[in-house]
Amino acid sequence: MNKVEIKARLEEAYSDFLKFIDGLSADEFDYAPEGKWNAGQQAIHLIKSTKPLVKALGLPKFLLKQQFGKTNRDGRNYEQVVERYKEKLATTTMEAPAKFKPEATSHKDFKKLCEAQRAVIDKIQTKLNKWTEEEMDEYVLPHPLMGKVTVREMMYFSIYHAGHHQNLVKLYLKGV
Repeated sequence: MNKVEIKARLEEAYSDFLKFIDGLSADEFDYAPEGKWNAGQQAIHLIKSTKPLVKALGLPKFLLKQQFGKTNRDGRNYEQVVERYKEKLATTTMEAPAKFKPEATSHKDFKKLCEAQRAVIDKIQTKLNKWTEEEMDEYVLPHPLMGKVTVREMMYFSIYHAGHHQNLVKLYLKGV
């Protein structure tokens, strides 16, 4: 997937998520099984997990290299990133780090959450304009579950992540 395709898929994935939760009733939006996140909290988690990418993608590349190094392996494609994430998720008891955990929210916050997520995705897309295809495969960023991943792989993960959380909401609502 090239940069143009990544940008389109990011837009599509987060738009689909927001359209899905927009279609929920207030009760559905606010519902979550015990110990799980409701639709609004899923949205907050997605905002909190994409927001750091805006900063990272805007940093001078020499700082990224200094902080995290450069890749020392071949890049993974979208399917490989998704598979790796699923494997890590299945084999760990780790919860989302505190900085990515959502606070309580309700249906009344929907519009604010939509605006925040759209703004973050727009900023990521703008920052990606300054990255070459080669740089996306060269520089790495830390992922809390998968370790160091290339910038391209982080974008793949971010695309998948929106659908993953949409599917969690669907799964939880089956219990209603």
